Amino acid sequence: MKKYISIMIAVVLIACNILACSSEKKVQSGSDDKLKIVTTIFPEYDWVNNVLGENVKNAEVTMLLDNGVDLHSYQPSAEDIMRVSDCDMFIYVGGESDEWVEDALAESTNKNMVVINLMDVLKDDIKEEEVVEGMEEEEEEEEEGEEETEYDEHVWLSLKNAEKIVKNISEEIQKIDSANAENYKKNAESYIEKLDALDKEYGNAVDNASVKTLLFGDRFPFRYMTDDYGMTYYAAFVGCSAETEASFETITFLAKKTDELSLGAVMTIEGNNHEIAETIVENTKDKNQKILTLDSMQSVTSQDVKDGVTYLSIMENNLDVLKEALK
Repeated sequence: MKKYISIMIAVVLIACNILACSSEKKVQSGSDDKLKIVTTIFPEYDWVNNVLGENVKNAEVTMLLDNGVDLHSYQPSAEDIMRVSDCDMFIYVGGESDEWVEDALAESTNKNMVVINLMDVLKDDIKEEEVVEGMEEEEEEEEEGEEETEYDEHVWLSLKNAEKIVKNISEEIQKIDSANAENYKKNAESYIEKLDALDKEYGNAVDNASVKTLLFGDRFPFRYMTDDYGMTYYAAFVGCSAETEASFETITFLAKKTDELSLGAVMTIEGNNHEIAETIVENTKDKNQKILTLDSMQSVTSQDVKDGVTYLSIMENNLDVLKEALK
């Protein structure tokens, strides 16, 4: 797959260079004057729009993963690569799922492009992916050389991380468009205040909860969130797992742990397949636990954005779900 993407990138970049050298190149009316910002995932897209504020009308902001495909299974199209190659700012997560980015940026036609790697912004705050007790272990692929550390990519699910990232995005946009720098700074400060207020609400909810453990019959992308507020967790799979079926041992462990901790809910992430969570409940003593869903924002579409979905609205909904789970 990586070889396929590299070949496609090479073909697209050749086409981009030909277009760049052509005096007959066509552009949309006024598009040359607009700030072109390309983001990979929804949280980045929403953060950028909040920083831009009213100046969003003078920008062309693109969300590449706009059709519900999550970060782990995304494959860039030729159009996606062309957008990345000549934008003014490109924002991506920077984990294992973004391996295609390095090749796409290597031959970029815009050498002044500002690139923001979320994991680089967070530096020491990023966490290694971990396998906790009872979790299905991933099958290791045999590769030559040293084994690379795998980091948890789901950095956007921490409000504390979001504050740092939004500040960085604002600072970089201010450099590109200095004429409107003060507006971008104020917009970011106002938005960060909202993130901070919601962060405090999460902290208070966990502090006042009778239960401080989440149990997922699903993948678990919420480690940054649970660590922020001192919660513990159990889950069927790590956050980046491609597995869809859990072993008898995993189901049994999670069902017994639900009984042992007297948990009133088994958690899932967004999506229609809650079969593992349902099976866990069926194997508990009382078989009456609720199945609750936390949204990891990995399936947000452009239509959802048009319908008014925002990063804050999802995190506010997640807080309501969290309060229910921790009763």
